Amino acid sequence: MKRVLLGMLTPSSNTALEPLTSAMLSGLPEVSAHFGRFRVTEISLQPQALGQFDMAPILEAARLLADAHVDVIAWNGTSSGWLGFEADVALCQLIEQETGVRCCTSVLALNEIMEKTQRKRFGLVTPYLDDVQAAIVANYARSGFECVAERHLNRSVNFSFSEVEPTQIVQMAHEAAEARPQCLTTFCTNLRAAQLAPALEAALGLPVYDTVSTAVWKSLRLCGVDTRRVKGWGSVFDGEMA
Repeated sequence: MKRVLLGMLTPSSNTALEPLTSAMLSGLPEVSAHFGRFRVTEISLQPQALGQFDMAPILEAARLLADAHVDVIAWNGTSSGWLGFEADVALCQLIEQETGVRCCTSVLALNEIMEKTQRKRFGLVTPYLDDVQAAIVANYARSGFECVAERHLNRSVNFSFSEVEPTQIVQMAHEAAEARPQCLTTFCTNLRAAQLAPALEAALGLPVYDTVSTAVWKSLRLCGVDTRRVKGWGSVFDGEMA
């Protein structure tokens, strides 16, 4: 059986996405995930925080992943939510030009799913600061999506996002769902949220798209792997977009 190697660009202080990604892939013996880090410690709109997402360090991490002959490189992060989606488009183009490896991102994959399923009224759950959350909502509005409800924790230290208890994420999701969105997204790859999707979908009666899951979903699709083989992680893998 031919191996499928997924490269994942990872914020340096993220401790959630690696175990979540590996768990999602545990039932696919030929697929493995490989991680390359670059420094990200703070999420805010301050210059020093925005500068963490300059292309140079991300591209260097991508080059190192390419040394492992990965089949795809995914930016498993949500920075284009506040930087603008064009930042992810440009990043993918640059990585593909520099490495020859196909590239995708959590956010562009999420947008693809919401676009193709015509679920443009969404609920947004994040740990981010007020102004970061507002920037995300505004970016989506400019692209024709309507955030009908949101919950956020007003935090900026990236490591702290992984310490948010899943019970709190569930509460935030239920509160956002009261506005009857067409779907809900847990929008941060350092939240321990992806595993909550099946139970939330059953309780709320709507799709829940986690941004770690969307990165894995798109990576598998680019590699020709049937996403329906990923069991127990929600409708993103076995629903309309399978």
